[in-house]
Amino acid sequence: MSTMQEILSSREIQQKIERIAHQLIENTFEEKQIFIGGIHGNGSILANLLVQIIQANSETRVTIFKIKINKDNPWDESIEITATPQELTDSYIFLVDDVINSGKTLQFALVEMLKFPTKAIKTVTLVDRKHRRFPIKANFVGLSLSTTLQDRVEVDLTPGSEKAYLV
Repeated sequence: MSTMQEILSSREIQQKIERIAHQLIENTFEEKQIFIGGIHGNGSILANLLVQIIQANSETRVTIFKIKINKDNPWDESIEITATPQELTDSYIFLVDDVINSGKTLQFALVEMLKFPTKAIKTVTLVDRKHRRFPIKANFVGLSLSTTLQDRVEVDLTPGSEKAYLV
């Protein structure tokens, strides 16, 4: 039976999201508009939280979109993006997911984004688990964590009771 060890409390998660949002503002202060794409599930929830903070602290226009991907077998189904190719052309994009475990989900989302002639694509994650199987790098990270290959990180973003666990 596996045990769950809390690695981030609700307060720590909120602080990390606030810090990441301000880093995104600092890194795009010359941009008139940015796009934030959340991987369906917790990635979309995290993207929404980041957008709220950015909009409250910046004049930059933020367009949020969702990326629906089969996390277990991303090669089995086409990836759905709610933004149009016209919107994404020559845009500054942030790809957001709650955790990078193997790197597979974010890698496949990135490959899909590379089909568009964008200005820049950066990756954002709340928890970056360092033992990956896919060559993806997180540009903006709440917590970097060295784990074993058997460990998994799970995040609960339920408002008011947010937690991150090492399982």
